[in-house]
Amino acid sequence: MFKHWPSAILLGGLWLLCLTVPGTASFNEDTQAPISESAVAKVGNCCTALSLVLQNSVQYPGILPDDMYWSLQEAELHPSCVVTPSNRDEVSLAIQILHLGSKYFPDRCEFAVRSGGHTPWAGAANVEAGVVVDLQRLNQVIISAVKTTVNVGPGNRWGDVYNVLDPQGLAVTGGRLATVGVGGLVTGGGFSHFSPRYGLVNTTQHRIIECGKFACDTVDNFEVVLASGQIVNANARSNSDLWRALRGGSNNFGIVTAFTMRSFSQSDYWGGSIISDSTHMDKLFRAFESFTSSPTYDPYATNILNLIWQPATDSWITLQSPSYTKKQVGPPALEKFTSVPSFVNTMRISNSSDFSKELYSAPGQRQLMITATFQISMAMLRAIHTIELQTVPALRNASGLQWSLALQPQPAIISQASARAGGNSLGLDDSDGDLFNVLLTTTWVDKKDDPLVESQSRRMFEQFQAEAERLGVTNPYVYLNYAASWQDPIRGYGDVNKAFLQDVSRKYDPYGLFQKAAPGGFKLFN
Repeated sequence: MFKHWPSAILLGGLWLLCLTVPGTASFNEDTQAPISESAVAKVGNCCTALSLVLQNSVQYPGILPDDMYWSLQEAELHPSCVVTPSNRDEVSLAIQILHLGSKYFPDRCEFAVRSGGHTPWAGAANVEAGVVVDLQRLNQVIISAVKTTVNVGPGNRWGDVYNVLDPQGLAVTGGRLATVGVGGLVTGGGFSHFSPRYGLVNTTQHRIIECGKFACDTVDNFEVVLASGQIVNANARSNSDLWRALRGGSNNFGIVTAFTMRSFSQSDYWGGSIISDSTHMDKLFRAFESFTSSPTYDPYATNILNLIWQPATDSWITLQSPSYTKKQVGPPALEKFTSVPSFVNTMRISNSSDFSKELYSAPGQRQLMITATFQISMAMLRAIHTIELQTVPALRNASGLQWSLALQPQPAIISQASARAGGNSLGLDDSDGDLFNVLLTTTWVDKKDDPLVESQSRRMFEQFQAEAERLGVTNPYVYLNYAASWQDPIRGYGDVNKAFLQDVSRKYDPYGLFQKAAPGGFKLFN
């Protein structure tokens, strides 16, 4: 039952008014850049209704600032207005307006939800001639009195969170890049330096707690604005199906306005970057295989192995990002990696704030990410690099091309710990064994090169998949936060999990607002 009838009556009246009121703005006040007539005609009335209710929380940009989105593809879209709610009640009012507008005027109220804007493909967190609900003002980081949980707003970047937690000697299982947004990373799964950790001692409570795994597994409570505008809590005791669905189900059920995440004691730890030339690549592959498949995996150890092409010299280097989340230099678990000769080495004792800034990815370029998951195999690691060596020559003429292929361990202990934490929607379990993730991140300058870069990169991943099938090391999981627009990560969760997510969507969003009116992201019924 709708719980906001007074608001609904008010908003209904506003909609009648807005049918006769023209769009509030046709030009960007700073640049005098015209908003297209089609944009005004499409959602001018919806933006007008939002302005009447939320007033100064609604802006009318001609073009969004470049730094609002990581990629140029996203920044090139032109929304008709941007709503920046300052609290959960304003999110609720915005959603009620969008819901009514979408229901009665379905061609006028498409919207997108933005946390950090780090997904590169156009439309993921922006919308042409629509409404962007920008969560940047929901940026609270509130530590509980007993320091076992932290209330984190979706508008934070992870660097903001660590700036608060590091001085308190605390951490959460969060993202590794300072500029990545909280909301998208958590609801899409969330890899972390702390993901392998489990059974850590909380010194405040003197008890064993689970606090590693995917970031989504460490959320005790989601505060969610549903499509009706109703504000609910989703946790293990209340709306538990929605709680599980939001652990990997992305933006399909509502807008999360607060994450209550488990925290744990964390002092400074060892991390940094190591750069080596390509002559040591095979040794690093052997180290990567044994590290990922080790029966005595050290849960404090992680490493990302990047294979980077340098176009100026047509050569390859490796960039490692090891971390050991104890205050210990040179742990045995990472010795096979760190013993490889290098020409750059920044390994040091520091904190999450510092390390998250070092893993920097520059905004304002054309960007592409594609991902896949495979069972750990030395033969597959070698095949991946062989195939990328065959792919890159076709891209030499792409202007300003930068190319990096990242290999990330995904040992079975992460999936095991996730199950003990109440489960998620990702479809991974013990039977998958030790896996590794492959992520292509490539940037370039000129829009005319989009078809070339995208087609060659997509073909490369098709070749990866064919080789994995030949070697018998396939896995259907596609990490949602790294997926390209043409990939289908929800399908990779498996039929049972997809059907579960669809059932949760029908229950909490029976009209299908987040399926029909919010086209960005990976939908459940496509």
